[in-house]
Amino acid sequence: MSDDPQLSLLGTTALLFEAPGETTLEAQRRIWALAREAAAWPEVGEAVPGMNNVMVTFARPPRDWAPLAARLRQAWQAIEPLPLEGRCVELPVVYGGEGGPHMADVVAHTALTPEQIAEIHAAPTYPVFAVGSHPGYCYLGGMDPRIATPRRRTPVLRIPGGAVSIGGAQTGVSASPGPSGWNTIGSTGMVFFDLGRMPPTLLQPGDSIRFRIARVLR
Repeated sequence: MSDDPQLSLLGTTALLFEAPGETTLEAQRRIWALAREAAAWPEVGEAVPGMNNVMVTFARPPRDWAPLAARLRQAWQAIEPLPLEGRCVELPVVYGGEGGPHMADVVAHTALTPEQIAEIHAAPTYPVFAVGSHPGYCYLGGMDPRIATPRRRTPVLRIPGGAVSIGGAQTGVSASPGPSGWNTIGSTGMVFFDLGRMPPTLLQPGDSIRFRIARVLR
């Protein structure tokens, strides 16, 4: 794998900066720092951190995007990671039952009991790596590999907001109803996106989530 960042155009309005290497907390902290720095550049309209990448929109479509690409590469080499100093939000979760319809699939894959899965899932503090997919959704890092479970072969057409799910080596909470290919193991009543709130998203990159076991249902 190359140690150099990869850059590519997104149509005529944006540039995607992809960092080299694995998606780790250290890499994400550098991504946050790069997005913050690039957002202040006059040629940039917006800089949005993603999972191991930054989308940079153009203030005006350039004739030549090479100078901005070079500036991003130089900034990446010099950037210092942002500290992890956001808020930590605790989410009570009911594991299993009607709100966790795929708990049985995770049990079958891991050979663990629902209680063990809940305990392992609720043990870490999960840093918010990025916000995306749909408004308010948080990409989290730090899930224990013992409960990693492959994504579903056939996606579910609709899961409710607040659905707590596992997809491969990641876990997350749905911020609104919609389709999903992940395994839903529980639910929380926390609202992650509210247009009447400022900002409307509950969490930002650098914040953290702790899951608290409210109940485990079979």
